[in-house]
Amino acid sequence: MKAIGYKSPSETAIAESLQEYTLDMPVALARDLLIEVKAVSVNPVDTKLRGRINPSPDIKVLGYDGVGIVKAVGEQVTLFNVGDRVFYAGDMSRQGSNAEFQLVDERIVGLAPTSITDSQAAALPLTAVTAWELLFDRLQLNRDSKQSLLIIGAAGGVGSIMLQLAKQLTNVTIIATASREKSTDWVRKLGADHVINHHQPLAEQLTTLGFDTVDNIVSLTNTDQHFEQIVECISPQGKFALIDDPASLNVVALKRKSVSLHWEFMFTRSLFETTDMQTQHHILNQIAQLIDNGTLVTTMGEELGKISVQNLVKAHQLLESQTAVGKLVLAGF
Repeated sequence: MKAIGYKSPSETAIAESLQEYTLDMPVALARDLLIEVKAVSVNPVDTKLRGRINPSPDIKVLGYDGVGIVKAVGEQVTLFNVGDRVFYAGDMSRQGSNAEFQLVDERIVGLAPTSITDSQAAALPLTAVTAWELLFDRLQLNRDSKQSLLIIGAAGGVGSIMLQLAKQLTNVTIIATASREKSTDWVRKLGADHVINHHQPLAEQLTTLGFDTVDNIVSLTNTDQHFEQIVECISPQGKFALIDDPASLNVVALKRKSVSLHWEFMFTRSLFETTDMQTQHHILNQIAQLIDNGTLVTTMGEELGKISVQNLVKAHQLLESQTAVGKLVLAGF
């Protein structure tokens, strides 16, 4: 089968960063599904791993979002049948979705939404699971939550679905950050009650809006650049959550306000095969239902064409430029 990956890490995305290889067809065993990949999207985790992880075995296939058709099932599979159309975010310890076929544990797979295309569905899994776990597992928000929520970097993939989930499934007041006209319009469309610019002091802008402090703050990018302002802006006994990898973080600064720190990593359940690993199967099925009943919309920002070396490199470059709005998607080989 065709697969796109690399043998040596590269810190920046250039034409030689990824290559096409021919690999053996994987075999579904135990709880694995063998999925014929129809569409994928590209996430910051792809660029991070490409830049610093040496392949083991000798070729690393990236890709942590996929939509496809189940072609075979392992002997312990109970949740799916051959022919099912599914979507998933995969497992970073295994080969990824930038291949014609992929093995994925059924416990982290959902039935794909029926009302949208493969490309539109491929934009959703990783960011939807991340946003869901952030809002409902980490921050423990719910329908009765009438607090304030600041989302830093809200125009990207995770922010785009988090805005919708927070708007539709909670009663929080949502403040999003965006810095360009295009991204500002995007986050307003998806549910932001207020928009401020993360390139300007946050506290002053929040005060102008009438917020002395904010109950919950989620940082989706460049946390180290915003951390001092986060400490200033968060409410006493507030909750702070992040997903990125700052070089350093002075968590002692959170003590005076008794702020709780929540680090979200959606691969934790699959990496450690936690007892609640199948929760992600249920989350994805709920996301599919919310898409099909019109509560949520796809966060696809741009479709870049076929799944090819050239288009994947382009997607990596766009992500590294931090100018992408919504998710970058590729479909078909």
